[in-house]
Amino acid sequence: MRLNPKHLASLALCLFSQPLAGTEGKEPPTFSEHIAPIIYENCTTCHRPGQIGPFALTDYQSVKRRARLIAEVTGDRIMPPWHADPCDVEYSNDRSLSPAQISLIADWVAAGSPEGDPARTPALPVFHEGWQMGKPDQIATMAEPFTVPAEGPDIYRMFVIPLNRDQDTWVKGVEFRPGDPKVVHHILYFLDTTGKAREYDARDPGPGFRDKSSGGFRYMGGWDIGTQPGELPYGLRWFIPKGADLVVQVHYHPSGKKTTDQSSVGFHFSDQPTSRPWSIIPVPPHFGILQGIDIAAGEKERIERASFVIPEDCEAFSVNAHAHYLGKRMEMTATFKDGTTRRLLRTTRWNFKWQEDYSFKEPVKLPAGTRLDVLMSYDNSESNPNNPTRPPRRVRWGPATTDEMGSITLAVMFDTKERKEATHEALRVFLAHQLIDRLLEGKEGAFGLSGQIGNAKSLEEARRPLLALDLNQDSLLSPDERIPAVQYILQSDFIRRLGAIGFD
Repeated sequence: MRLNPKHLASLALCLFSQPLAGTEGKEPPTFSEHIAPIIYENCTTCHRPGQIGPFALTDYQSVKRRARLIAEVTGDRIMPPWHADPCDVEYSNDRSLSPAQISLIADWVAAGSPEGDPARTPALPVFHEGWQMGKPDQIATMAEPFTVPAEGPDIYRMFVIPLNRDQDTWVKGVEFRPGDPKVVHHILYFLDTTGKAREYDARDPGPGFRDKSSGGFRYMGGWDIGTQPGELPYGLRWFIPKGADLVVQVHYHPSGKKTTDQSSVGFHFSDQPTSRPWSIIPVPPHFGILQGIDIAAGEKERIERASFVIPEDCEAFSVNAHAHYLGKRMEMTATFKDGTTRRLLRTTRWNFKWQEDYSFKEPVKLPAGTRLDVLMSYDNSESNPNNPTRPPRRVRWGPATTDEMGSITLAVMFDTKERKEATHEALRVFLAHQLIDRLLEGKEGAFGLSGQIGNAKSLEEARRPLLALDLNQDSLLSPDERIPAVQYILQSDFIRRLGAIGFD
């Protein structure tokens, strides 16, 4: 039977003039009862005076003023910032809104954003002003401000800050405060017990010294855009040996306005040592410096893969990813010996401007022999709105934000120090294999590989010892031929030049 269009119009008018089933007499949501608890818990942490949010969301008027914007960005899951897709693990710090909360905000806006009874509005949470973790036990500040020009290339600068600790110290939490957040892109912490950092600083006339690739310094961690400070879980601690200096590597990105930066690091001490040895497993290590990242201009999807077999039992408690503007998809999957898999991280909405640790609700047991598979994809096309170069150009690995890099890092706990050390050694071997691959490819690229083995003056000179191990002259190294090749590289100063892999 076909209905006359007039009958359809009458039917539609009848249907939409009636209240939906179950909504008769239902009161619209109000700010005081329904919306304020969502905003205060999930938004106000950043959206308040003195924090990174561009405007405050601390009362009814400030929220109502941007009600439609809030409904739009929550509906599109742009805010609150959370870029991990649903996975095979649960995250303890998941700040994404539930479908019910998103729907409630949309209904509130559609109803005209009513306030409701002001007396029923919950009080604002109590926030720490200044230091988010509370007053640190020690604040380490750059000795003098560093001037960042308005324009020019990215700057990597090392600053040594004497801690003057007269005894070994355990640290339960670290918080970084950039002097000028507009120009500080990310930082890495190191500890120096050799005095070399002070020597480098004394030789350089400006504040700090030029990047020395962290060679010889002990890696301690870092801060990136979006990093939220917090105490280490499970009673874990960082170790600062007596007399160690803090060395901070700061990546500055000129903002278009000349400014100065004098950043600080706050330490929260513990009277107890770490409950267990712990470290990180980066796949690939060193932000993919030897991955061979090379993305053609206009390439819509460049996929990079890397795999690492964990040599010792461990338990993972958090994961994070790092790439630059071209990054799109970041995935890490654990494949166990029995063939079963567990995805630890997947983000299809990579955001260079907001990077953080994703903490597991429960530690994930990773027995020895578990393989970590990492996938990273890049979009170097015109259609990528985040592409920093117009028109697109060829992009290879490099430290500048217009270069690319990529790695996914797992934080893990061990039962013994020996298991941690064995894992570090396996990561060094992993790097040695990557260097062999890049040298055999014969690509100088942006890696500076020619100087990574001994004192080679050219790529060909660096390749020569490896090709001498190629007994059948097929320009490849078989598994047996790779054994002495790996040992040769490990005995060189290759690892030292790249710096530490994980926490000692």
